[in-house]
Amino acid sequence: MKALIDPNNALSRGLAEIRTEYQVPAGFPADVLAAAEAAARRAPTEHRDRTAWPFVTLDPASSTDLDQAFTIDREGADLLLHYAIADVAWFVDDGGAIDGEAWRRGATLYLPDGRAGLYPPVLAEGAASLLPAGPRPAIIFTVRVAPDGGVRLDGAERAIIRSTAKLAYDSVKDSDLPPGFAELADRIAAAEDRRGASRVDPPEQEVDAVEGGGYALAFRPRLASEDRNAALSLATNLAIADALQAHHTGLFRVMAPPDEHAVQRLRHTAKAFGLIWPANETLAQYQLGLDAADPKQAAFMLAIRRAGAGASYVPFREGVVPWHAAMAATYAHATAPLRRLADRYVVRATLAIANGRPVPEVVTAAFSQLPGVMARADTLGGQVDRAVIDLAEAVMLQNCVGRGFPAIVTDVDDRGVRMQLRDLPVVARVAAQGVEPGDALQVVVSAVDPAHRMVSFQRAG
Repeated sequence: MKALIDPNNALSRGLAEIRTEYQVPAGFPADVLAAAEAAARRAPTEHRDRTAWPFVTLDPASSTDLDQAFTIDREGADLLLHYAIADVAWFVDDGGAIDGEAWRRGATLYLPDGRAGLYPPVLAEGAASLLPAGPRPAIIFTVRVAPDGGVRLDGAERAIIRSTAKLAYDSVKDSDLPPGFAELADRIAAAEDRRGASRVDPPEQEVDAVEGGGYALAFRPRLASEDRNAALSLATNLAIADALQAHHTGLFRVMAPPDEHAVQRLRHTAKAFGLIWPANETLAQYQLGLDAADPKQAAFMLAIRRAGAGASYVPFREGVVPWHAAMAATYAHATAPLRRLADRYVVRATLAIANGRPVPEVVTAAFSQLPGVMARADTLGGQVDRAVIDLAEAVMLQNCVGRGFPAIVTDVDDRGVRMQLRDLPVVARVAAQGVEPGDALQVVVSAVDPAHRMVSFQRAG
């Protein structure tokens, strides 16, 4: 997963094997690189000059593929979020070499030792990235945020912007940010609570060296700056989704809630971590009180994210309201076009409808084709994520053969018993008879093979 960090290169060999196994691209074809070099020199001609607006970016310190920049104004009781999104479509011709390669990839793949980008670095980390090195073409979405957190798209335009600062999550100060930043995030969070949204943002996982040798999975809790920044993207995506739905077009991100069986399994997982989940609280109610700074609660947040059937994309369908259960709203992806193919087309459609123009036919046609492409990209990303986590768990436990761990049964199915270790963020299977979900187990690590990303357990006694 993109959040897994490996500062000591404990996973290098295994990561190389994962890249080979899943055919992670190592670079770009020559014709794509040549087209990208030419596109990077393309001068904007359809953009208004907004270089005087005080845009900033806020990302991990090491990020160079910057999709978003923002500034905030106040109009009466409302806040106006001016959210600038990288104008990728300005550099990518429909049907050209860059476009074709992007359709083959679908999304950027992230591994601890680097990413396989959707677009060549000369664009994704250069001409199209909203870096403060100089003026950049962008699409500015203006989102009106009411005092109750309600959002509405007020406008969209192509513009030239100049980011005044590349801010980092771990070092940003309130004085660095536009006035109203925290207030806007609070409004969006309050609106989520009222809607009953069940979105969770687990902390990042890291692979840390431990004293005496070996490695351990650890959690890096999310920072307040990250959560507030995410609220800006959320507000924009919600406003865009509503606008697209109202104009009978678009591509939407949808997700069903965890079913009853998954929720029951989560209750057993909570028990495994020693968490108290009152019987009269729903999952949505309970997770609002989770604290990502607590390792056990952080691990449970990851379990919640993995419990659902997963999100997918659907095009507009007459008479159907697309719904994202975690957001408790109609939702779209528009704010990461450097990293997701679908966003480029959602941005183009929104720009058209906001200015009274018809959505380009090539965009409408793409909306029916993108769900399959993005599903394949999501599947590949999930497989790579799972392989990386399996590798990390094997590295973490390679010196633990014969060691016992307390666990709790979270599920019993036709493949056997699934358990959650009580003291580590590890879910695994073990052969055990006569147990039910919620039962406590003592298990022993029986074999570990980092080369094959495998850890085996057996029931103690």
